[in-house]
Amino acid sequence: METVNKIIQAAVRLYNEKGLSNVTSRHIADDINISNGNLGYHFPNKEAIVFAVYRQMGEEMSIFYPEHKEDILNPVEHLHKLLVRLEEFQTEYRFFCLDLMDICRKYEKVNKVLVDNMRIRKIQMAGFFQKFVEMNYMKPEPTTGYYDRLQHTIRILLTFWKSQEAVVANIDFNREGEMVRHVWEILLPHFTAKGIAEYENVLKN
Repeated sequence: METVNKIIQAAVRLYNEKGLSNVTSRHIADDINISNGNLGYHFPNKEAIVFAVYRQMGEEMSIFYPEHKEDILNPVEHLHKLLVRLEEFQTEYRFFCLDLMDICRKYEKVNKVLVDNMRIRKIQMAGFFQKFVEMNYMKPEPTTGYYDRLQHTIRILLTFWKSQEAVVANIDFNREGEMVRHVWEILLPHFTAKGIAEYENVLKN
């Protein structure tokens, strides 16, 4: 397991530094001073390495997502902590964000699990919205499906945040915490006075 972990950590670092397409299994093997054959024993191809990295990503983030709506005690605080962690997480695994479309096209096994996870994350995000409305933190949706579309807008922002950072060279939008701020600025116009007060309280604490 020690060798497997070394391979995964080296892969993440090299993919982040050079981009997924520019790193081969031999580069990873050389980086941690093992033979390419030894690496191949644990990971027969590049997809196996990327899949192992994605599994690690999922394990690291799952603890921040609520399994059920009932697990969300303070939805504002919980969502804020989740967003802060997501922003850190996207920096730690920035290659995955930047090379997402290439990964989806090339690696069917990874893409299948990613699509399944996106369905789960959609349900979990809906749980936050339901709690917001139940606790009178958020106004009732103005039209049917409005909040589903709002959630989808937020998912798009989260998924492609690193890509826009790489393309749009605007330092004002590349500061630490900017992704979190953007999400809240999408949400807050739909909050009640009670919800805004709770958001301000979370920021203070």
